[in-house]
Amino acid sequence: MRDPHLLKGEHSANVGSQVDSHTLRQPVGVCAGITPFNFPAMVPMWMFPVAIACGNTFVLKPSEKVPSASMRVAEISREAGLPDGVFNVIHGDKEAVDALLAHPGIGAVSFVGSTPIARYIYETCARSGKRVQALGGAKNHAVVLPDADVAFTADALIGAAYGSAGERCMAISAVVAVGAIADPLVALLATKARAIRVGPGAVAGVDMGPLVTGAHRDKVRSYVDLGVKEGAALVVDGRDLVVRGHEDGFFLGTSLFDRVTPQMKIYQDEIFGPVLVVLRVSTLDEAIALVNANPYANGAAIFTESGGAARRFESEIQVGMVGINVPIPVPVAYYSFGGWKGSLFGDLHVHGVEGMKFYTRTKVVTTRWQNADTSAPSPGFTMPILD
Repeated sequence: MRDPHLLKGEHSANVGSQVDSHTLRQPVGVCAGITPFNFPAMVPMWMFPVAIACGNTFVLKPSEKVPSASMRVAEISREAGLPDGVFNVIHGDKEAVDALLAHPGIGAVSFVGSTPIARYIYETCARSGKRVQALGGAKNHAVVLPDADVAFTADALIGAAYGSAGERCMAISAVVAVGAIADPLVALLATKARAIRVGPGAVAGVDMGPLVTGAHRDKVRSYVDLGVKEGAALVVDGRDLVVRGHEDGFFLGTSLFDRVTPQMKIYQDEIFGPVLVVLRVSTLDEAIALVNANPYANGAAIFTESGGAARRFESEIQVGMVGINVPIPVPVAYYSFGGWKGSLFGDLHVHGVEGMKFYTRTKVVTTRWQNADTSAPSPGFTMPILD
C-alpha cells in the first residue's frame, strides 16, 4: 500500500540523553479543488483521492462547462461506501470559486487552469493563510535534433499537438527544429496534419472532435489569422473546415505554422487549440536557451538518438516535466505532476509524494521518559542537555 507508507513520519532515537524525536503527518481538514473542463474526471482524481487518503474531507468545484462527470464520480464514491460529507460537489462560476477561497473552514485549495486564474487563486488564498497548489498554463516545447527518427517523431508530435483538439495543458504546441531536420520534419507534419479526420467523436474513424465552445473556436481561429499577419508561414490552414451535417458545430481544422519566431504572439500565448508552431534554430544550445526563456515551464520533450544530448537536456532544461522521445511527459501516479515558473503557483505539485505532503501538516514530537532508575537525579526545571 503506497499511501500508508507515504504518510509515515520520521523517527530519530536518542537525539539527546534519553530523548527521542519523531514526526506525525496529520490532515489539513477541509480541502477544495477547482478543476477545468478538459479532463472532468482525471484532474479531480489527482486531488480528492489523495486528500481523502490523508484523512481530509474534500469539496470539488468542477468547470461549469462539464458538470455531469463530477456528479457521477460522487455517486460511485457513495456506492463504494464513502461516508456522506467526505466528498462533496458544488457547481457554479466565479462566485462559487470566490466563496471557496474566502471560506474560513477550508484549509487548502488545489487548482488546474489558466495562469491568470492560477495567480488570482494563489494570491487570494495567501491573504487568508490557506495553502495552495495552483497549476497554470503551458507552452510545451518539443526539441527535435538532426539525428531523430523523423517518422517516429512526426507521429508522436501529431498526437501530442492535435489530440483532444489541442485542449490540454500537456499538448505539444511548439516544436523547436534543430538544423537540417526542419525541412523534412515540417513536410511530414504537414502531410499527417492534413490527414487528420475531424468530426463528431461518436462517428467511426474520426481523429479529432470539436472545441469546447463556439467562442473558444473563434478565439483559436483568430490566432491563426494573427499568425498570418505576424509573418509566420501557414503550412496547413484549418480555418475553413466544414463538417458536413454539423455546419453549426464548434469544429476547427488542424493548423501548422513554420518559421515562427519568439516575438510572435502565436508563440508567446497558450492558444489551447489545434495549432502547432515550428521554430528553427541551429544548435542544441539555442534550443535550450529558447525553451528556458519562455515564461511557461510545464513540460518539454526532446527527440534524439544521442544519450549525451538527452542527458544534458534533462539537466539544463527549466521545466517541471521532461520527456525523452516521449511527447507528453505526464508522470505515472506515484510521481508528481506540475510545472515551474508561470505554470505553477505554490510549492508542491499534485498527486504522488508531493500531493501527500500538500494534504498533510507535519508535527514534530520530542519525547523524554523518566528514567526507571529512581536513584537517578530528577530533570527538574532545567533544559535537557542534548549531547
